[in-house]
Amino acid sequence: MLDPWLQFAITLAIAIVAAVAVTVVVMLATRLAARRKAWPRDLVRRARRPFRALVLVVALWSAVTLAFPDRDAMPVFDQVFRILLILAAAWLLGALVTFLTDLTLGRYRIDVPDNRVARRIRTQTLIVRRLAIALIVIIALGAILLTFPAVQTIGASVLASAGVASIVAGLAAQSVLANIFAGVQLAFSDALRVDDVVVVEGEWGRVGEITLSYVVLDLWDDRRLVLPCTYFTTTPFQNWTRQGSELLGSVELDLDWRVSPGRMREHLEEVLAGTDLWDGRASVLQVTEATGGLVRVRILVTARDAPTLFDLRCLVREAMVSWVQSAMPSALPVQRLLMTDAEPRTVHEPTPTDAVGLFTGSAEAEARASTFTQAIPVISADDAAEGQSSKSTAERLDTTERT
Repeated sequence: MLDPWLQFAITLAIAIVAAVAVTVVVMLATRLAARRKAWPRDLVRRARRPFRALVLVVALWSAVTLAFPDRDAMPVFDQVFRILLILAAAWLLGALVTFLTDLTLGRYRIDVPDNRVARRIRTQTLIVRRLAIALIVIIALGAILLTFPAVQTIGASVLASAGVASIVAGLAAQSVLANIFAGVQLAFSDALRVDDVVVVEGEWGRVGEITLSYVVLDLWDDRRLVLPCTYFTTTPFQNWTRQGSELLGSVELDLDWRVSPGRMREHLEEVLAGTDLWDGRASVLQVTEATGGLVRVRILVTARDAPTLFDLRCLVREAMVSWVQSAMPSALPVQRLLMTDAEPRTVHEPTPTDAVGLFTGSAEAEARASTFTQAIPVISADDAAEGQSSKSTAERLDTTERT
């Protein structure tokens, strides 16, 4: 009979050799497969370490279970190896999820023209990856907790109160859950995708990242705007690449009436023909307004995407301004002022017939005025003075008669 510890050492060595042999066989098989296709090489790179850890944990647990001399310590070892096995399995599942999503993302590139489908697949794949990894972590933590006898004892009561607990948790984390559901909705409703060009809060930028709780916008001046997912499900926003990246832009110029739209149109064709920014779909020059002493000329051009369109508009605006300055200076906008001498003002003497108003000047007006004055006569200053003089004369005559 061999010593128990020696027997355990031999068993442990055999288990380790078996684990190494399994990993070598799997590695050789994947290398043979990698000669014909490229994906096995990526699978080995992602899953090599978690697979080796899982095989090693299984081999060590088997050796300890079969030949460990101290059987009283077996419950502790079983507990430890269960936890290690759960962690290794979760690590391997996470690596497989990452490999599968990377394989999908590699087939749909977004750095090529007409990438609307690729951007939709990329957005949905990234959301699915985050959901899958989150579920794996939650399930692994739950499985680890269930390995403890105390947790198993209270498991029934926890499940019995799961309804009330879920309601309380839902109310407590209402905003968090709303953002999570909003993120899933954005990913699968195709309303917003990674690399979409959007205008939000007056800011122009590209969607750099969509998570389960927030969206990151890469603004044109290298700033980052972070918004919750619920913003895009409750607030209107502009998506310039919803169906395609091609856009139509305008350039407006206010010029003098002596401008020649025909000559401007000819020069516009020369400018667009000499640049790669224009995609050739549309070029229009029209006079949209002719008021206020100026003529408004609007130029419409198209480009393959928003950044190219911005540069094209600046190029066209600069070229047309330079052309007007050099080829048609008379068309530059000017302000005209007419200077004249003041004419003598003729004073119009009013006549009695001119003083006809709403409440004076006619019988109807006087009747209308009596309605507001309750038939109290309106006495002018001259009438009042004349009345006062008549009253004084009457009083003097009365005094003379008495004398």
